[in-house]
Amino acid sequence: MTLSLTEPHEQVVDVRRARSSPWVESLSIYRLSTMSVPSPQVIVVGAGVSGLHAADLLTRRGHRVTVLEARDRVGGRLHSTTSGRDLGASWFWPGERRVAALVDVLGVAVHDQHIAGDALYDDPSQTVRLDGNPIDVPSFRFVDGADALTKALATRLHTDDHSDVRLDSHVQSIGVDSNGVQVGVGHADGDHVLDADHVIVALPPALAVSTIDFRPGLPSDLHAVAARTPVWMGAITKVVACYDSAFWRESGLSGSAVSHRGPMREIHDLSGPGGHPAALFGFAGTDTSSGPINETDVLDQLVRLFGPEAGSPTELVLADWRRERFTSPDEVERITDYSTFGHRVFQQPGLGGRLHWTSTETAPVSAGHIEGALAAAERAVAHIIEFDQAEDAEADAADADRHDSSGARS
Repeated sequence: MTLSLTEPHEQVVDVRRARSSPWVESLSIYRLSTMSVPSPQVIVVGAGVSGLHAADLLTRRGHRVTVLEARDRVGGRLHSTTSGRDLGASWFWPGERRVAALVDVLGVAVHDQHIAGDALYDDPSQTVRLDGNPIDVPSFRFVDGADALTKALATRLHTDDHSDVRLDSHVQSIGVDSNGVQVGVGHADGDHVLDADHVIVALPPALAVSTIDFRPGLPSDLHAVAARTPVWMGAITKVVACYDSAFWRESGLSGSAVSHRGPMREIHDLSGPGGHPAALFGFAGTDTSSGPINETDVLDQLVRLFGPEAGSPTELVLADWRRERFTSPDEVERITDYSTFGHRVFQQPGLGGRLHWTSTETAPVSAGHIEGALAAAERAVAHIIEFDQAEDAEADAADADRHDSSGARS
């Protein structure tokens, strides 16, 4: 059994290091050394699904785009193990047309979430087997993990001469003036500044305002709302337990459970198509009454609910998103006002029309879902196109005035 744990003193372990991808390594070296886009029109901060989707849409229209990602991988909160088991986002649902369309365009394989069988209800006094599964609703998952979406998007950008993706590039400052934006970037090779017409901030707003120096400062109402907007999954530990077989299905269980005892509050089947590879996953608050979540308590709970076989996973991963410093600001668990999701201050460009927000938290529809991240990206792209068209029209009008004036003098 392999136990992969995030230790309290470490910023990033499981979430960042669950896989080592030669594709990611080659992309980082290739893009940083040979194919940087000269004078990008748009800089995207963050290579999660919203940032990559926005970049892809813009490059399809001929915009020059540079994506800056602080990690050594793309995907953000779409992150999976080598076996395709998700450590971040997992599902999308019927009616989420943007995800369905992107899956179709990119050719990403999906399958139905397993929900057949009985669910379990767990409280301090007893564990009850329910008749059927009232916990889950029909949904879809990605055969190779949710980060198959972001890898496919990054691959498209990788092959487009109008775009580049730069990993290990931490944005430190964003300046905006009448001429455009200036983005300060920290990298192992040294700090530098990139100029562009627009900047898309594809980070959770609370993370952005706590780690990026905005010049000039953001309007007070925007800064205040951004600072108190929760980070979706930011205070959650996601537990993934992999097994040789989906043994719970043989007992007529769905793999779903709700628990008031913990440490996991809810549990679901995370197996691939047909139950292979087999896995369960659950969500836990970062801290329990006895302290940080640990593997012993997790295994005790799994055995209590699913029997002795659950105590011997082939792999156990505890992905503590609170300790992912490129997702969650300090004390993220104290940011709990979800009424700020999709707030009006995120719906319009800021700082003279050149600053745009695209994380899932900013979406007025499906906030917290992949669908919301895609919707926010599409909103930002529409605003950039509108801004540029207005500038072009203004420039054309000015040229016409100069031409008329020159003709009158002659």
